[in-house]
Amino acid sequence: MLNFEINSKEIDKIEKISREEKDFRIKNLEFFKTIGFPNKRFEDWKFSDFKNIVDNNFNELAVNKVSNDISNIDLLNDFNHNYILLVNGSLHSSNFQYEDKDKIKISSYNNNIDYKVTKNPLVCLNHALSENGYFIEIKEDYKFKKVLVIYNYFTEDIKNKILNNKNKIKLNKNSELHVIEYTVNKSKFKFINNSYEDIVLDDNSKLKNIYLQNNKSDGFFHKFLRNKLSSNSDYSNLIFSSGLKFNKLDIECDLVGEKAKCNILSGLFLNKDEHQEIKTRINHLFPNCKSFQKVKNVLSSQSKGIFQGKIYVNDIAQKTDAYQLSKALLLGDHAEFNSKPELEIYADDVKCSHGSTSGSIDENSLHYLMTRGLNKENSTRLLIKGFLNDIVEFIKSKSIKRFVERKLEEQVNGY
Repeated sequence: MLNFEINSKEIDKIEKISREEKDFRIKNLEFFKTIGFPNKRFEDWKFSDFKNIVDNNFNELAVNKVSNDISNIDLLNDFNHNYILLVNGSLHSSNFQYEDKDKIKISSYNNNIDYKVTKNPLVCLNHALSENGYFIEIKEDYKFKKVLVIYNYFTEDIKNKILNNKNKIKLNKNSELHVIEYTVNKSKFKFINNSYEDIVLDDNSKLKNIYLQNNKSDGFFHKFLRNKLSSNSDYSNLIFSSGLKFNKLDIECDLVGEKAKCNILSGLFLNKDEHQEIKTRINHLFPNCKSFQKVKNVLSSQSKGIFQGKIYVNDIAQKTDAYQLSKALLLGDHAEFNSKPELEIYADDVKCSHGSTSGSIDENSLHYLMTRGLNKENSTRLLIKGFLNDIVEFIKSKSIKRFVERKLEEQVNGY
C-alpha cells in the first residue's frame, strides 16, 4: 500500500503568498490528508477508484519540484499556429507570431487562488500545492487569426511524481480563440498530473478546445475544468485523449447568461488496460441556453470507459435545450463501459433528453465489408473509424481535421 505523506512545509516553500492564501492552502492540505485519494465510496468516483489505482501502480510518490528545462521540442508542421509551451506543467515560452500581441496577455499563473470550497480531494490537493501553470487573456473584440497549440510537454526524468498545476483562459467580450491542447510525454515512467483549469467567456465570445496527445503514455491524468459562460457565448470541447494509462476529465459548465451554448464531444479508442472517464455537469442557470453532449468510446483489451453526465436546469432557465448521448462499441468480452446519465430539472418549458447505448460491432456490416475484399482486421478498423468520425466532423478546418484523423488512426493502430 502506498504511503503518501505531505508535510505543510511544502507550502512554506511557495514564494510570495499572502497570509490568507497560505491559510487556504493549509486548510485544503489538511482536508486531503484526512480523506486521501478518492475511492469508490465517493459517488463521483464510484467507477474510478483512484486510491486503488494509485496503490496498484505506485510504490512511492513525491510532490517536490521538477525541472522545466528542455533544449528543444519538435513543433507541429501540419498547419500554421501560435503556441504556448508548458514543461512539466510550468509555462516555458510562448509565440504569437500570427496575432496582434497587444491584444493578448500571457503570464505564469500568478497565485490567483480561487477560494471556492470543494470536497474533491484532488482539487483540494491542487489548491494546496499548485504554483505552476499559465494565464491567458484575450482583449475585447479580438479574434485569433490562427489556432493556438498548447504543448503540454513532460520530460524523460518524470518518475513517481505528482504534479499540480493551475491554468486560466479568459475571453473578453466579442473575442474568439481556437485551442489544441497537445500532450507530448517523453517519460517512460509512471507519474500523476493533477490540474485545475478555469475558463471564463464574456458576452458574445467563442472558444473551441481540442484535447489530443501524440503517443501512448503511462501517465495518470486528472483535470477539473470549470467553465463560466456569459450571454451569447459559445464553448466547444472536443476530446480525443486516447492512449493515456488513466485519464479523468471532470467538467463543470455554468451557463450564466441568456443564449449561452455549450458543446462537449468525445471520440476515444481505449486499449490494453487503459482507463478513461469523462464526468460532466452542465448547469443551465439562465433562459434560452443550449447544451449538446455526445460521448463515443471504442473499447478493447480490458479497457474501461466511463461517462457520468448531469444536466441541471434552474427554475428560471425556461426554454432550455439540452441533449446528451453516450455510445460505446465493445470489441471484446473483457472491455467495460459504465454510463450514468442524469437530469435534474426545475423549469417546465424545456427540451431535455439523454440516452446511452453500448454493444459490439454489427456482424452484418462486418460481413458486408469482408465480401468486398477487406480482411476482418481492416473491416473492423473501417467500422471503428466510421463510429468515431461524426465527432471529427465537428472540426471545420480541413488541415486540423486531417491532423486529428491521422492521430486517431495512429491510436486505433496502436501508434
